[in-house]
Amino acid sequence: MRQFKNGRNPVLPPDVHIPDGEGHVMPDGKLYIYGSFDDTEDEYCSDKYYVVSTADMENWVIHEEALTGGMVPWINDPDAPKYPGIDLTHPTPFMKRILEETSCRNDGVEKEEKPAEEEPVFLYAPDCIYKDGTYYLYFCASDDSEGVAVSDRPEGPFGDPVQLPCGGIDPAVFIDDDGQAYYYWGQLFSHGVRLNKDMMSFDPENIVDHLVTEERHFFHEGSSMRKIKDTYYYVYADMERGKPTSLGYATGRSPLGPFEYQGIIIDNDGCDPESWNNHGSIECMNGQWYVFYHRSSRGCRQYRRLCIEPITINPDGTIDEVEMTSQGAGKPFGPGETIMGYQACGLKGTVYIGAEENPGAGYCEKLTHISDGDEAVFRYVKSEEEYNSIWILSEGSGLIEVLLGGKTAGFVTVTDGVQQNSEIKMAAGEYELTLRFRNTKGLQIKEIVIN
Repeated sequence: MRQFKNGRNPVLPPDVHIPDGEGHVMPDGKLYIYGSFDDTEDEYCSDKYYVVSTADMENWVIHEEALTGGMVPWINDPDAPKYPGIDLTHPTPFMKRILEETSCRNDGVEKEEKPAEEEPVFLYAPDCIYKDGTYYLYFCASDDSEGVAVSDRPEGPFGDPVQLPCGGIDPAVFIDDDGQAYYYWGQLFSHGVRLNKDMMSFDPENIVDHLVTEERHFFHEGSSMRKIKDTYYYVYADMERGKPTSLGYATGRSPLGPFEYQGIIIDNDGCDPESWNNHGSIECMNGQWYVFYHRSSRGCRQYRRLCIEPITINPDGTIDEVEMTSQGAGKPFGPGETIMGYQACGLKGTVYIGAEENPGAGYCEKLTHISDGDEAVFRYVKSEEEYNSIWILSEGSGLIEVLLGGKTAGFVTVTDGVQQNSEIKMAAGEYELTLRFRNTKGLQIKEIVIN
């Protein structure tokens, strides 16, 4: 178990990458986040899950392993039932484009085929729910199998896994006010079904297909269900803007639809040059609704980081789109407070959040691969007094334009990691802080302090 304190984005320490966050307030009043676990630069997820919890959105616990692929008996078992996942014989317009792009990238390239037994099987995005003294963890694997494991604790460990009679990815679970539980899953086309009372089985004959789809709802993957008043909210990875970097939602009057598309809650495009997907949920904690989502880092589609933003449920039931921020569930950064380079919530150009292991100094993330014209955005900073200085811990050289609320507050020159000046000028207030880079030579940004 690992404990730490943080009220800003990204939520978890730099060496912990938990994407696909499903947030649930459990009977003990604490918020628990269930997600997958990224630990390589060229594969989504891994063969393990970790659960994260908090009682106040600031003090967090990363619990011990909740479930591993090695605990799932049917994985790599040739005699286990096989259920179809996504149907590539009838690809959607988006899938056709992806297949064409993949074909173009692989033209003329011989790909070495590995024996099936050498292919790793990863655990993809999970979900969890409590009922009658038991916590049920629903999970899926990269072999298209899905299952459920149980525990008497919300953080696990979970055991006694049972395979479900369906194939695909990204399961979600929901219990309605009358106690009836529902199960959801799918990619490009979603599916839903009533769970039996044992919470570990369902009748495949009762599956409802195409609850939300790519064509009608911009659905990509990552189902999540919530109910607010008498409305059911289907939250998912939304590809309305060309790739599934958004979390969108559709609403209905029944847990199995029909659902009407409503719009986007948050878009993580711009968190990294390679940002590709999103997956998350919404949940109410201590009277405030939040959206849980992820942002990629390190100039790749993986190493995704858990992030949180407060949201508002309007009187008409709609949810306004919110921006990615550095402050997250916390307050704006104040005078003299250290802002880490990796807390940038918006990046423009080639710059990204890189990582390195420093012997004897621990794990370090910073803004790296900075080119002329690149920008890094931090939302937000706030001061009751006039801004007059900024200190930037960096490496390399360059000219840094400091903007507050889109207006130039000053310039900082860095030569071989030594800051030559610190004066800026801007009236008191709350601003978006932007660093714009010029004449860069090996420039990297570690920390920022503004006063």
